[in-house]
Amino acid sequence: MKKLINQCETILDEQLQGFVAAHPQCVLHQSPTFITRHQPLKANQVALISGGGSGHEPMHAGFVGQGMLAGACLGEIFTSPTPDQMLACAIQVDSGAGVLFLVKNYTGDILNFETATELYADTGANVGFVVSDDDVAVKDSLYTAGRRGVANTVLMEKILGAAAAQGYSLDALENLGAKLNNHGHSIGVALNACTVPAAGQPSFTLTEQEMEFGVGIHGEPGIERRPYVDLNTTVEQMFDTLITNGDYERTLRCWDRPTSQWQEMTVHKKALQAGDRVIALVNNLGSVPLSELYAVYGKLSQCCQAYGITIARNLVGSYCTSLDMQGISITLLKVDDDDLALWDFPVNTPALRWGE
Repeated sequence: MKKLINQCETILDEQLQGFVAAHPQCVLHQSPTFITRHQPLKANQVALISGGGSGHEPMHAGFVGQGMLAGACLGEIFTSPTPDQMLACAIQVDSGAGVLFLVKNYTGDILNFETATELYADTGANVGFVVSDDDVAVKDSLYTAGRRGVANTVLMEKILGAAAAQGYSLDALENLGAKLNNHGHSIGVALNACTVPAAGQPSFTLTEQEMEFGVGIHGEPGIERRPYVDLNTTVEQMFDTLITNGDYERTLRCWDRPTSQWQEMTVHKKALQAGDRVIALVNNLGSVPLSELYAVYGKLSQCCQAYGITIARNLVGSYCTSLDMQGISITLLKVDDDDLALWDFPVNTPALRWGE
């Protein structure tokens, strides 16, 4: 293993120090560790907070800024941040309207953000909780109970961040977050695994003729190990899986603020259909050249057109990675006019920026 690191024990600290040196509009807080935007929120604006293990950059710290996240809580590589980080971040960014935690569905993230939700609510603060679980590949995985939260999280951060900047209430943001999560579908494939520095070797081994189909962003196995043929075949298989595996029921835990209790809700996610408009994300999982990503997007656009799905907006690039994994993910998020207006709202973060 050759990586641009000094010691495994200092990776996160050194990388975050470099991140804020490169992006002075962000502030690094330590003991506990979290990132916030340098410019505070407007008074009585709901603060959107997300986070998770490192190794998925630019998610999440790269999306802290105007029109997106107010703060990001970061753990060690592929390791959840802790409740004290989340609580300290919430206290730091709350401008009077409360905070909304946006949480990817991984066991450690869910448990720790749930604890932070309870702790912050105990202070009398207003706090909400939204889960992302967009991976259609498998129902349960090594890291999860239920569907994994992957790259649709980025699209949710953008739209929810814009809504928060426009003055949406915490209730309205929770409802919007639940809708966006229910309308997002993702699938990933890997041609080669990532290498976690502490492990010093790839998380799995593939032959030249194999790909891991439905891989998770920590290198978890997917639906199956399939033969790798070529780009067109791979994208067609991914698109077919997004369509055919997109209809299912699952149970999500929701935070009920009036009672300060967790409640379980059964949610039916519906498959994409002809006539739908979507935001399409072709995402690099680590080491795929941008030129190849554009070829993937070209084939994806053909698949969507043939099926009757309109791509209203798109992102192509590195947004939710898995260290140096050689792989891609595709996300299709069904949207309406209101969602698109929020998507087009100006954003200024280290990794995503447009508008004024």
